[in-house]
Parts: sequence; structure tokens; C-alpha cells
Amino acid sequence: MCLILLALRKHPGYKLILAANRDEYYERPSEPPRFWKEAPHLLGGRDLIAGGTWLGVTRNGRIAAVTNYRDPANVKPNAPSRGKLVTGFLTSNEDASYYLHRISGEKDRYNGFNLIVGGPDLIFWYSNRSDVKTHLVAGVYGISNHLLDTPWPKVMRGKALLEEAIRKGEDLSVESIFRLLKDRMRPPDDSLPSTGVSVEWERILSSIFITSPGYGTRSSTVILVDNKDHVTFVDRTFDSHPEQVSTARFEFNIGK
Repeated sequence: MCLILLALRKHPGYKLILAANRDEYYERPSEPPRFWKEAPHLLGGRDLIAGGTWLGVTRNGRIAAVTNYRDPANVKPNAPSRGKLVTGFLTSNEDASYYLHRISGEKDRYNGFNLIVGGPDLIFWYSNRSDVKTHLVAGVYGISNHLLDTPWPKVMRGKALLEEAIRKGEDLSVESIFRLLKDRMRPPDDSLPSTGVSVEWERILSSIFITSPGYGTRSSTVILVDNKDHVTFVDRTFDSHPEQVSTARFEFNIGK
């Protein structure tokens, strides 16, 4: 997943709004979100190669998501899957702060990552590239393939579009968030980051929604948690075309 936008306690009706695009090679097999047979409380997609997930929630209100940190010069080919960091939290009973403390002790085993863990009322960000655990207070945040709120054009544009949607107050809709996740505007070359890939790839990766012959946005997900702890989870899956292949929608109340 290459973009996570998160709004905490910024809308009168929702304590948490999460909008995310997962970008991946089209040939890498995965399953769209569902409740897992072996973990019936866990809702998320599944990477069919490593077995983990990029984003998930549970019926008792645990939330976790991961993005890669783009640094091709320092990739460890035999590192464990970063998707297991998400499922590790979602299937545990550890509180978010302790879980991140434990993960930080083995941070060097993994390739670079950003990890969001917690719940609607208490959520943290951690990256093994900064080794900083941050409690996210009320606000709007963006994470792509660098650190929290790094001012890449897609991060700044995504945050601005989400803030614009939130300013409409009670009229916020799932569709309005999906529209911003479909944004394909590319910034000028002089605004592109330099992350160790070619300028051609920097251009491809610079938009919120990515399309290219072999790589692009595979799914867009919107999660809303209202002030009564009702969860709305909607996911749209894509292949090599910008038209969605399938849509999955789930709603439930967080149990204690």
C-alpha cells in the first residue's frame, strides 16, 4: 500500500476516517477483504504469497496498516514480510504501544516500513527507518513510502483533498473519499522526490492513483468509524485498468 490518509476527530460525525490505496505488481496474487476463516474477528485482504495483509480491522476495534519505505539500494531479499506486522497486531491482545515497543526490538530484520496500529480512540505511527513511535492526536495525516507527513506531492494533495471533503461536514460520503483516491494528477518533474528509482518511475509513482503496464493501484479502501463505534469498511479492487473489478462492503459495531 502506497498511500494512507488518516483523519482523527476532524469530522463531527466520525472519530476516524481512513482512506488508502494499495499499489502492487498486477501479477502478485491477493484476495480482496473478507473475515478470515482462521481469525473470524479479522477483516482484511490477504497477500497470497506471504500470507499477511496490508490493512485490516477487527470486530473489537483494532486497526493496522502498513506501507513500504522506498529505498531500493537497501533492500534485504530475505527479510520477513511486512504484512505480518499488520496481522501480528490484529491477532494479538497487546496494546498498541507495547506492540510497537516489541517490534522496535527487531526492526532491523525488516525492509523499511511505516506501521499504523491502534484503534479509533488511540492510534500510533511507527517506522523502522526513524525508530520513533508517535501518538497521533486529532488531525489529518498522510503516509506514502517515506516517513509520516513527508511533503511529497501525492501526500500533500491527498491530505488537502481529504480536508476539503471533511469541510462539507455531515455530507461526507464514501463516494467522495473514493473520488480523491482515484485522483491521477501527476506533479511537474521539479516537484518529484528522489528515492533511488528512475525519473520515469518517479513520475508513475507520483499520483494518488497509479496505472502502468505492470504495476499500479490494486485496491482502494475507505474505513469510517462514527462516534457510536459503528464501522463502515468499503474496498474496491482493480487490475491493470482503472475500472474496479469488485467492491466489498462491511458494516459492524465494535464489540468490547
